[in-house]
Amino acid sequence: MKYLLYGLVIMIFGVSIFSCQNNNQQINKHESALPYYPTTKPGTRWWWFATKIKESDIRHQLDWVKTNNFGAVEIAWVYPLYRYQSMYKRNYNRHYPKDTTAQKWLSPEWSDVVSFTKHYADSIGIACDFTFGSAWPVAASELDKKHTTQVYGDTSFQQTLTFSWAWPDTQLVINHLDAEAFEGFALPIQHSLKEALKGSKSALFTDSWEIKLNDKYKIWTEGFDSTFQETFGYNIIPYMEFGIDSFPDVRYDYMLHLDSYVTEGFYKPYVEKCNELGAWSRVQCLASPTDVMTTYGLVDIPETEAMLNNPNYSRIVSSAACLASKPMVSSESFTCIYGFPSTYLREEQTADLKMVADALFAKGVNQHFYHGTPYNPIGSDSIEFFATTYFGPGGNLEPELPEFNNYISKVSGWLQRGKTYSDIAVYIPYEDAVMKGALPEEKRRVWVWGEYELRYVDPPDQLYGYHPLWINRHFLDKAEFKNGHLVVGDAHFKSIYIDVKYLDQRSLNRIIDLASEGLPIILKQDPKQPGKKKSEAYQMNILKLKSFNNVSINFSQIDKQRPLIECDKMPEYWVRELDDGSLIIFIAQLHAKDLKYPVYCGQSHMSTSDTLDFTFNYNGHSVNKSLVFEPYQSRILKLSKNGTISSVDISFIPKDPIILPKEKQRMNF
Repeated sequence: MKYLLYGLVIMIFGVSIFSCQNNNQQINKHESALPYYPTTKPGTRWWWFATKIKESDIRHQLDWVKTNNFGAVEIAWVYPLYRYQSMYKRNYNRHYPKDTTAQKWLSPEWSDVVSFTKHYADSIGIACDFTFGSAWPVAASELDKKHTTQVYGDTSFQQTLTFSWAWPDTQLVINHLDAEAFEGFALPIQHSLKEALKGSKSALFTDSWEIKLNDKYKIWTEGFDSTFQETFGYNIIPYMEFGIDSFPDVRYDYMLHLDSYVTEGFYKPYVEKCNELGAWSRVQCLASPTDVMTTYGLVDIPETEAMLNNPNYSRIVSSAACLASKPMVSSESFTCIYGFPSTYLREEQTADLKMVADALFAKGVNQHFYHGTPYNPIGSDSIEFFATTYFGPGGNLEPELPEFNNYISKVSGWLQRGKTYSDIAVYIPYEDAVMKGALPEEKRRVWVWGEYELRYVDPPDQLYGYHPLWINRHFLDKAEFKNGHLVVGDAHFKSIYIDVKYLDQRSLNRIIDLASEGLPIILKQDPKQPGKKKSEAYQMNILKLKSFNNVSINFSQIDKQRPLIECDKMPEYWVRELDDGSLIIFIAQLHAKDLKYPVYCGQSHMSTSDTLDFTFNYNGHSVNKSLVFEPYQSRILKLSKNGTISSVDISFIPKDPIILPKEKQRMNF
């Protein structure tokens, strides 16, 4: 019998290989090609409000999740609903009676119901992740002053956790510059999650950076000034007193030092703690005061966010993932796509969501976590999170959810295969951004302040057909020049493109080394050195770099090959390279190009098809192909090494959206 079973397994395995090789074959079984989630189906953030959580309700909701073709949930523990009664009444016409029945935060009763949830999810094949802590940012109870967030010049400052499950108990945001603070925060949570982390492997999630850092608040910690002086050779205090933003070079040094503190005090300990607990780290580094490409490269699953953030930012996350050999790029998807906090809640339209999802796929995302699904007991569908797209019973999306999720799963499955392909690395203008300081007023929001966040950077248009990826100093240090390519992680670049006003001395030195080895380099302008202390050799090094024959201001002189994709009306796209050298190319519908927050309800509406003429240049072959894009449809092509092109069926036709009038977007939170 065991040999019969073994033969059956071999036969099934052979059939699956044949199916993968069939270019027109859809991915039907949703198995993930990556060592993370068991399926490619999307997950959803599952808000547990501080109320009595019951096993019967858990089973009911997880069964609904499975029925609607989700593959995972991420539990996020948040506030008691009655705390924000006025807000819910104003925005949703909802009233929530005072409810104090919630299991006490991190109590044995709380641990029991969380553990039950994980084990039930396992039993029905749903992955279950957990936010590491309640709400965001990372906060804890009973912290001493040293271990809470500090800012320069205000010893009374403290940042409370606004949306805490533990309310009315006060939780304070931890000092992210101090690994002791993180350990103190993590210990009680890891104890309470001990049983829940058994079974299938989970990810522990932390959200984007929402800690005050702007022209008024400068993050600080004990000893920062003394270690700064040791590192940079001067006293920062006079500049802090006068206002550091008046001194861009000093601010640059401050941000470098802050980067080191935050990385060593929070992000590295976070990843280490997740590994210690047998979990993956799934992290949004968005807006952290670090060189985010480096930070994203540390975590197991780098995560982007849209639409509160524009999809273009996701190229940073997926670039870092490729350079760090991290195969999965997840996304917190559809956050308030029509405006913050509650525009068109429950009136969301699937076609609009598909447009945003396609924009994210075309920036390298290959796993989605929707934002999200509120906890609703049996018989209820009226409970809502305050800032979201509603994925739950009774919403406008529910009739199309199973098929929409099937589409997301199919595309995710193809984009989880192989590794990201690129012809050219583009040096990310991080130094420029830090030197600029604050964003223009029209680009700021509540938690959006600094150019250093890199929310609005894009590669040059002339490079778009080469499928460019970003690179920074950290990854340049790890890169090697081998067989005519710049090799780092999963990436093999043919050249590097540099168009920045400022370039760190260490980056310049590394680029000179690579130029001396023969790497083709496009240097569009002569950069200057950022930071207060200037090297006397800097300008001489610029001249040295420009003296190499393989360094030029003219892109066509350095990179003589044609771009991978040529098209007069270039859509957004993403490319993965399979082990056999063939390429998987996702080409997004035209409406997904250059999306900006917020979209308007019905923006995706299409009534006619588009036909675009492409030329694909790969492995010495140039192939011309006309592609028809039916309304709402994106395309996946497979391009073989010998120039053969075939299509993959990923069709999904959502209902035609109704174009609703644009509302004045609410930005009051």
